[in-house]
Parts: sequence; structure tokens; C-alpha cells
Amino acid sequence: IIKEVLPDGVNISKEARSAVSRAASVFVLYATSCANNFAMEGKPMEEMEFQRFVTPLKEALEAYRREQKGKKEASEQKKKDKDKKADSEEQAKNRDEDNDEMRKDLEKEEEPEIKLPASVES
Repeated sequence: IIKEVLPDGVNISKEARSAVSRAASVFVLYATSCANNFAMEGKPMEEMEFQRFVTPLKEALEAYRREQKGKKEASEQKKKDKDKKADSEEQAKNRDEDNDEMRKDLEKEEEPEIKLPASVES
């Protein structure tokens, strides 16, 4: 992240990276602690004096929710399509099995034997 922010050709020492990393960790812990303390009031960002982040965060949250809803709907549609395909394949298989069974039954049936009078047989 640090390299992405700095212009090309600018190097940063390991100690500086470590310091930024520690500061970020402290900030996250602070934000988490404040959020827990103010969550019951429903306005932790305002209490922590981060009002300028409220609108962008709400917009990002709404975009995330829309994306998740779209993914969920796509997943449900995919599952329905898969179930539909499986059902049609199962029906085709059952139909083929029934046809095979009927064919075998017809093959097993013997033609009725017609008995002719003895005078006609000779």
C-alpha cells in the first residue's frame, strides 16, 4: 500500500514501513474500541469525529449489499437451472427405462397358439 501511494523512485526504509504498520494497527484498535463503545448509540463515526467518512461508507455499504444481492440471485438462478436440468434428465432416464421395460415385456409375450382341428393340420 505504501509503495502505491508514493511516487516512482521514492524508497521507504523498513523502519518507516514498520512504523506506518504499527500506526495503522493502533488506529484499527482505536476505531474498533470506539465503535464498540458508541454502537449502542448508533453513531460511532460521528462520536469518533469521522463524519466525513459516513456518506462514503454508507454508499460503499449499499454498493456491497447490491453486489451481494446480485450474486445471491445469480446463485439461486444457477441452482434452479441446475435442478431443472437434473429433473429433465431424470425424466428422460425414467422414460427410457419405461420404454425399455415395455419393449422387454413385449418381446417376452408369446404369440397365442392357435389350435386347428386335426383334419386341418394334416
